[in-house]
Amino acid sequence: MKVNTERIDKKQVEITIEVDEKQVDEGLNYAYKKIVKQVNIPGFRKGKVPRKIIEQRFGVEVFYEEAIDYLMPKAYMEAMEKVAEDFEIVGKPDVDIVQMEQGKPFIFKAKVEVKPEFELGEYKGLELERVDMEVTSEDVEQELKNLQERHAQLEVMGEDDQVEKGDKILLDFVGKDEGVPFEGGSAENYSLEVGSNSFIPGFEEQLVGMKLNEEKVINVTFPEQYHSEELAGKAVTFDVKINEIKRKRLLDLDDEFAKDISEFETLQELKDDIENNLKKQKEEMGKNQLRIQAIEKMVENHEIDVPESMIESQVDTFIREFDYRLNVQGLSLDKYLKYSNLKIEQIREQYKEDAIKAVKKDLILEAIVKAEDIKLSENELDAEIQRLAEAYNQEPEKIKEILERQGQLSAIEHSLKAEKALELVVDHAKIN
Repeated sequence: MKVNTERIDKKQVEITIEVDEKQVDEGLNYAYKKIVKQVNIPGFRKGKVPRKIIEQRFGVEVFYEEAIDYLMPKAYMEAMEKVAEDFEIVGKPDVDIVQMEQGKPFIFKAKVEVKPEFELGEYKGLELERVDMEVTSEDVEQELKNLQERHAQLEVMGEDDQVEKGDKILLDFVGKDEGVPFEGGSAENYSLEVGSNSFIPGFEEQLVGMKLNEEKVINVTFPEQYHSEELAGKAVTFDVKINEIKRKRLLDLDDEFAKDISEFETLQELKDDIENNLKKQKEEMGKNQLRIQAIEKMVENHEIDVPESMIESQVDTFIREFDYRLNVQGLSLDKYLKYSNLKIEQIREQYKEDAIKAVKKDLILEAIVKAEDIKLSENELDAEIQRLAEAYNQEPEKIKEILERQGQLSAIEHSLKAEKALELVVDHAKIN
C-alpha cells in the first residue's frame, strides 16, 4: 500500500492512499461472497451463481460498493499509523474516491484536520498582576456570622407572632386562575423560608405580617418567561393559610459557642482557625488568578488557526459539564432548553468562543511541555491516582487498572504535564 501526504494549510492534510491490485481482487471476492446470497438467476441455485456469470449479467461494478466498504477502513487505519509519525489527526476524514476498477489499484484521498502548526511565542517573563488577597478582621467576623446562621436554633412562634422575613413556615395554598384551581398550584404544609425568593415574585412579600392560622388571598402575576405557557404572564390568586411559624434564634458568639460547634475550647481559638483557613483559601485563589492571567496572556500572544473539529469537541465537553451541573440541581438539559426557550445550537454557539480559547490554551501548554522537555515522576502520577482513589472511594490499584483499561491514563499524564507547564509560566512571570 502506498501513502502520500500533502499539507493543504496549517491545519489540514490531504492523504492519498493506494491499495494494490491483489488487495482489490480480495475485496471484490469478499463483495461477491456477500452479494451472491441475494442474486437469483434462472438455472442456478441461490447463493451458487459463479462470479463471472454475475459480472456478465450485471457488470463488475455491482461489487464495487461492498469492496470499497471492505478495503477502505483497513487501508485508512494503516495509512493513519504511517501519517501519525508526522501529524496528529484530530477530525474525521473527508473521503474522495479517485479510482476503483478491476485489475487496477484502488485509490482514494482523505482530507483530515490535524493539530495546527504554530510558532511558540514568549511564555517566560509575562507581566502579571497579583490580586490583593489579604484576610481582614471583617472577613473573619463575616465567617463567624455565617457559622452563627448555620447553627441557629429554630424556635416555634405563638399565635400572636407575625411572619417575618427569614422565618421558616408551613403553609397551605391553592392557586386559582379566574377562580378555578390550576394544575400544580396547590399544596398542604408546604415548607418555605420567607424571603428565599423560591416562589413567584411578590408571593413571599405578601406573607410578611400574617399570623398563625390566618387565611389570606394573595394576588400575583406569573413571569412572561415561565415554563408553563398556560400561566406565563397571567394574573392569578393564591388562597393561603399559615400552619406554623419558626424563627431562627442565634447562639451567642462566646466560648460555649466555640465548644458546641467545633473542637476548640475558646472563641479566640475558633477565630484563629477561621483566619488560617481563609488565608489558605485566599492564597490558592491568588494563585488561580495568576494562572488565569497567564493563560489569557498566552492565548493573546499566539496566532493559532484552530481546526473546527477541535472546537466542536471542546464544545461537546462544555455541554457535558453543563448537563452534569444541571443534573446535580435536579434538572436535565432537555428541561433547561424547554424552560429557557433555547435550542441546543444556541447553547453550542454561546460556548464556541470559550472553546477556541480552551483549545488554544491546551495547544500552547502542550508546545511548552515539548520545548521544556517536561516529564512526570512516578510519585507525581501516583499522587494523582491516590487523589482520584480517595475521591471515588476506591483502592489506587483499582483506579489505575480502570484508567488503563479505558485508555485514560495517558490523558491524565498529559493534563499533569500541562499543569507543570503552566506553573513554569507563572514561576517565570514578572508579577506586580
